[in-house]
Order: sequence, then C-alpha cells, then structure tokens
Amino acid sequence: MRLGIAADHGGFELKKRLVSDLKGMGHDVVDFGAHELDSMDDYPDYVVPLALGVSRGEVERGVAVCGSGVGACIAANKVPGVRAGLIVDMFSAHQGVEDDDMNLVCLGGRVVGYELALDLVHEFLKARFKGDERFRRRLQKVKNLEVREEEH
Repeated sequence: MRLGIAADHGGFELKKRLVSDLKGMGHDVVDFGAHELDSMDDYPDYVVPLALGVSRGEVERGVAVCGSGVGACIAANKVPGVRAGLIVDMFSAHQGVEDDDMNLVCLGGRVVGYELALDLVHEFLKARFKGDERFRRRLQKVKNLEVREEEH
C-alpha cells in the first residue's frame, strides 16, 4: 500500500522506526517530514501536507505522529476528505476504518510504545470500509458538513 507518514519532534523517533518497518513489510512509504529532529518545529507543518496528500489520493492512507497525537488529529481533520482518528487501542484501529472510513491514523509518540504503535498501524492498514448503508449514510452526513463549510 502507498501510505504517507508525518511527525513533529514529539513523534520523530517513533516515525523513523515505523518508516523502516513499514517499508520492510513492502509498503511504499512517503515521508512528509520532519526529516530531522527539531524541538521547535510545529506539527501542522508536516501533518497538513500529509492530510492533503491523503485527500488528493497521492497516498491511500496516512499516519501522523506528534507528542500526544491530539494536535495531529485536530490539524488533519481540518482538511476536507480526511477522516483522522486518534488511536490508542486495537479495536478502534480497525473499527474506525470499517465503520467510519478513517483514512488517517494519529498516534502519540509520547503515549504509545513502539510495539503497540506498529500493531495499531498494521491493524489500521489491513482494515477495509464495510460500506453498509448505515455507514455510508453517516459518512455522507460528515461529507455534507465539509460542503457547507466551503460555501461560507
């Protein structure tokens, strides 16, 4: 799968390890940065380009990492077409895709350990949207919010 990944200083080390292992699993990984550790960098500088890549279809899914994952999730969800979730458990990692068509997972580099982070990303990547009528109906309501925002 072609996927994008991004992190600020709070997720930099976790991102580096994830990139290496995800490539080793055969994924085509596009690294949106940061490319060096800088304690003064800002998560939107990396997460927003990643989210734009997801929304434009340049990558199939995205992984964003900041210190807690919260800031990355807030920033990513500002981009129309992105459905990002802050994930800390295995159930949500797949259920967010299956029911809500989540296309970007956010992790806290200071919250989850490496092994759990890798398991969460793997679970996220193997999940598929179920597409049941109720899930499509709910997703359309979310998409309608984006259209209304663009009209204002």
